[in-house]
Amino acid sequence: MQPKNILLPLIFLLLSFNTIAAQAYEKKIDSLILTGFGNKNEPGSAFLVSKKGKIIYRKAFGKANLELDVNTTPENVFQIGSMTKQFTAVAVLMLEQQGKLNVNDPISKYIKDYPSGDKITIHHLLTHTSGIKDFTKMKALSTIAQKEMKPEMMVDFFKNEPVDFAPGEKFEYNNSGYVVLGYIIELVSGQTYEDFIKKNIFEKVGMTHSYYATDRQLIPKRAYGYHQKEYGFVNKTVISFSIPFSSGSLMSTVDDMLKWQQALNQNTLLNPAETKKAFQKYKLNNGEEFTYGYGWHLKDINGIPEREHGGSVFGFKSMGVYIPSEDIYVIGFSNCDCHSPTEITRNIAKITLQSVKK
Repeated sequence: MQPKNILLPLIFLLLSFNTIAAQAYEKKIDSLILTGFGNKNEPGSAFLVSKKGKIIYRKAFGKANLELDVNTTPENVFQIGSMTKQFTAVAVLMLEQQGKLNVNDPISKYIKDYPSGDKITIHHLLTHTSGIKDFTKMKALSTIAQKEMKPEMMVDFFKNEPVDFAPGEKFEYNNSGYVVLGYIIELVSGQTYEDFIKKNIFEKVGMTHSYYATDRQLIPKRAYGYHQKEYGFVNKTVISFSIPFSSGSLMSTVDDMLKWQQALNQNTLLNPAETKKAFQKYKLNNGEEFTYGYGWHLKDINGIPEREHGGSVFGFKSMGVYIPSEDIYVIGFSNCDCHSPTEITRNIAKITLQSVKK
């Protein structure tokens, strides 16, 4: 018998084994997602999993639009909420790379009249250790929620509020810090935040279906956002996107978010030294380490380091998990703030990790 005749059955067996394993993996992920998004007549979700940049799972569930009875697809555009902070942090590091700012600069260098601005640095804003008041916790927020606010007006809205703690004293997640960062990006670059992100990140990376959020502009394949009430679903509350601004106003697709992750991996936007700053843990004034870099939570899954961030904005929730050692990326979007993809996305990452380790 010829050697090649022996090889053919072996290759066939190997391909069959891989196909069976892939089908088992897909079935497992399907059933996991359906625990949270099992009703095909409710607002839906989109999920994508990649390994070494190759998509190994990509599906959507439920409805992108309840009124028009339109099914969700992986191509739908979702609001990503606080995952916007990743883009804001990278934009700051890009400006540092260009020599236009330094993360250790006090914010008074850019906003002269900011209270105690000489003690609060860009680093404090990036790491949620500034102590400034989070505007989302202010009762007066409802008075401006639907107003068109310039970045300077947003900063003025909260800057004179009493601080919660001294800069660097503790880690406390803070949207105001990322609004200030967006304003600094505008002051330093001479561009609007929207234009800076579009021209320097979206266009450079090829994220052709990502946007600064809008309820007026026509967005192809937009997923509509919903709330759930006791009597059923309602359309999301309308707010001005100038309020969350650089802390939570971007929109994207699962495919574009994979492009984003690959751009970070390949140093498309940042050199390795600047990239490292985003993904390292830092210490408080007392020397205690905390688990947040610049725009990412730095945690672990079964002892294996991962980077993650979620987002929540009226009508939408999002979650992304990246495991650097295996180059596994999992992204999940929901178009109802009643259904969170957070735990499902983490569990998909765990299952994917287990399948790799077998």
